[in-house]
Amino acid sequence: MSDVTYLLRALALAEQAALELDEVPVGAVLVLGDLVIEAKNEKESRPDPTAHAEILVLREAARQIGSWRLSGATVYISKEPCVMCAGALLAARVARVVFGAFDPKGGAAGSVLDIFHGPGVNHRAEVCGGVCEEEARSLLQHFFQHRRKSSKIRSIKGDSPLL
Repeated sequence: MSDVTYLLRALALAEQAALELDEVPVGAVLVLGDLVIEAKNEKESRPDPTAHAEILVLREAARQIGSWRLSGATVYISKEPCVMCAGALLAARVARVVFGAFDPKGGAAGSVLDIFHGPGVNHRAEVCGGVCEEEARSLLQHFFQHRRKSSKIRSIKGDSPLL
């Protein structure tokens, strides 16, 4: 299967996260040989600040193969990874990271920082960003537009915890 196919699956998982769990829409798919692991953001529903889709696929893959080293794996993510996730991807020795939307506010694969190619990094991963970028960006924009609109409606009705 192609990068686009796996990225589209990550986007479907991201959409599920938003619709079913009211999570920020991020999905991840890890591929290592015949092993395919999928996850979506679960920070709010767990609640766990580390329950990003990327971390969840790394944990499950490591559990299934019995090793933290995921050499040769490719991880497909709907959005550019944050610093925590980029560090975890490197620590797991992932070979490739393919993502959809760039994150100009917190991306750590080139937008704000480049954890993958920084000085002193002991592992290098191939990074390919912008795959299905328009679809990924649109999903995020619609989610946050809806969230802002819902927040304004609650404030108008007096349901805001700030009132």
